[in-house]
Amino acid sequence: MNGWHWAAVGGLLTPPVLAWLWVEWRYRTRQRATLTLDRGIWRFQYYEPMLYQVEVEFAAINNHPRQDVFLTEVRPEVVLLSQASLDQVQCHVKVRSRHEGGSPRTDGYWESYIVKGGRHTNLDVVLEMRGQPLDALESAWLRVHYVTYGPEGRQEQVCHCVIPLQFPETQRRALWRPTTDADVLPIRTHLLTVADTFPELIQRYVQEHAQPGDILTIAESPVAIMQGRWRHPTDVRPGWLAKRLCHYFLPMSSLATACGLQVLIDESGAWRVGLAFLVGAIAKGLFRIPGVFYRLAGEQARLIDDVTGTLPPYDQFIVLGPRDPQNVVAEIKRETGLEAAIVDVNDLKRVKILAATAGVSADLLNQALLLNPAGNAAEQTPIVLIRPNTAQ
Repeated sequence: MNGWHWAAVGGLLTPPVLAWLWVEWRYRTRQRATLTLDRGIWRFQYYEPMLYQVEVEFAAINNHPRQDVFLTEVRPEVVLLSQASLDQVQCHVKVRSRHEGGSPRTDGYWESYIVKGGRHTNLDVVLEMRGQPLDALESAWLRVHYVTYGPEGRQEQVCHCVIPLQFPETQRRALWRPTTDADVLPIRTHLLTVADTFPELIQRYVQEHAQPGDILTIAESPVAIMQGRWRHPTDVRPGWLAKRLCHYFLPMSSLATACGLQVLIDESGAWRVGLAFLVGAIAKGLFRIPGVFYRLAGEQARLIDDVTGTLPPYDQFIVLGPRDPQNVVAEIKRETGLEAAIVDVNDLKRVKILAATAGVSADLLNQALLLNPAGNAAEQTPIVLIRPNTAQ
């Protein structure tokens, strides 16, 4: 660059311009002051034939160490899912603050509250369902709308909590199904949520059927749901890359929508996804090599389920693949002594093993799960117990 160009650049970098660039850089790299609600801890106060009362405790967390954020509005709403008509069911929902040192209002009104930097406050949402037939209620989808006010302006957000209302009795008479090399037992559970843990789940539904040598398999989507790896499309902000590349995927792909692809970009990074798309397009277009994008874009590229991909109400969410599946199966083995695997099975006779303990045979899993004994609809059987013939 000659002296004239350097002089031109130097003429632009005046003190006001430098000051503006510094302010803009600080703004873009700062830690944002945001207030988020956690997923909620729910417990039944009443679980009777004509009265269900559930209390859900939330923590509102200010993630900034110094800046205060106002929690100005909290408005809960609930959607009930049922196998029967809801005409005879009444549902009431109200919010109750639990600020440190304060006394909660009883009228359901939310008073604006300042959450100090690095601190949190708590609130309860109480759901009360009365009438008949309550035993037909499957689950409650609680949406807590809340408004924050502070350095980022006024922001409207939503926190989602799913509460199961049906809890199947364990199968006293085990309905094992024979396959070539093993017997399989699909096990029905309640609708799984972030409140569930694997040891408790296995103790409740699996332990009475299991014996040494059995293999416990669990579907990948329920594992991800228990880990809280699901996002509502309203919480996803599709960027330039997602809006453009999503049109090049097959219509039935979970990456064929801007939100679905943006979730992958958030997981794997824009540069990796963009490069994987470019290399994959060249490999498929010029060399007729399919699937290169999925191999380069990361494991989540194959595992993300877009909306409609799972059971209600999770059909309204984008569900990612599980986090650290190998650690999950290791925990199951450690807590229960059972060999375990996390699998992705469909009705097209495809079995993908995401993780498995050392004692699991991949050939046995493929043979036992080939016909998808857990089903691909609303069976709500996320667990399949496999008993090799040699173990009988």
